[in-house]
Amino acid sequence: MHRLVAMILLFSGFAVAQQKPASTGMVMTLDVDLAYETFGVANSATPVIVANGGPGLSHVYMLQNDVWTRLGQHRQIVFYDQRGTGKSKRVSADAAVGMDAQVADMEAVRAKFGFTKFDLVGDSYGGLLAMAYAAAHPEHVAKLILSDSAAPAWKDIVQVLPDVFPDVLEQIAASEKNAAAGDDAADRGIRNHFRMLFYSEENRDAYLAGAKDLGATPKVGAAVQKATRALDLTAELPKFNFPTMVITGRYDMNVAPLTAWNIYKAIPGAKFVVFEKSGHLPSYEEPDKYVKVVDAFLSEP
Repeated sequence: MHRLVAMILLFSGFAVAQQKPASTGMVMTLDVDLAYETFGVANSATPVIVANGGPGLSHVYMLQNDVWTRLGQHRQIVFYDQRGTGKSKRVSADAAVGMDAQVADMEAVRAKFGFTKFDLVGDSYGGLLAMAYAAAHPEHVAKLILSDSAAPAWKDIVQVLPDVFPDVLEQIAASEKNAAAGDDAADRGIRNHFRMLFYSEENRDAYLAGAKDLGATPKVGAAVQKATRALDLTAELPKFNFPTMVITGRYDMNVAPLTAWNIYKAIPGAKFVVFEKSGHLPSYEEPDKYVKVVDAFLSEP
């Protein structure tokens, strides 16, 4: 896979049948129609909005197991496709793709549901989006979870894939050079990238066998990465005064644990949780622990 694409494909998931949402719908704005789906039902618990990884992926990759269905037993959880991905394909021709636009989209989703406060989960690249939203709208964030998150600046992501998988990267580069352009090539590229994201070969093979469509839109991902290349939220992290938990897989080669450690150290009072038998995908590789850890954090008064 091309190095640029490899750098921006930051995501996680699980390889079983996608779970049925409680509801689906669209948030319509001038620039984009944002597709969403929910798990669980509204109750007295603080609701959750999830920012998925990529950029350039739909949120479907996160719904390949029952982790979020289980977490939704106690609260309402909202997923949405970021502009230009998944079912959020209606985007104005002159619409921006940078972080301000991405934050505005999340704010539109929040307003649609009328959440005064919500818990925010950012997965991989979605962690960068979550940090940007939290910096812009701290009044709406009750708690923040950053799961194998990108760094607050692209340049600060510690990625060791080239050091650990030089043979795989060479194979990917050769296959991509000979591949035809189009959706098949995009899907093939992501699947190749997934080969390097797991602690367990068994988990890797199960995921690749079960995940039929990862919802990749590489052109969108590249445009977002380009538009946010100079973004640096490092100075914002010490200002976060809401409970924050930083999660990392011990063997995450895509976003090495040092990235998570630096984020944890920058946010006052943050918690740091390591999944010892996971790569970039702890919600897949250690789902029971993931549910337990996330549910406990979200349930704290």
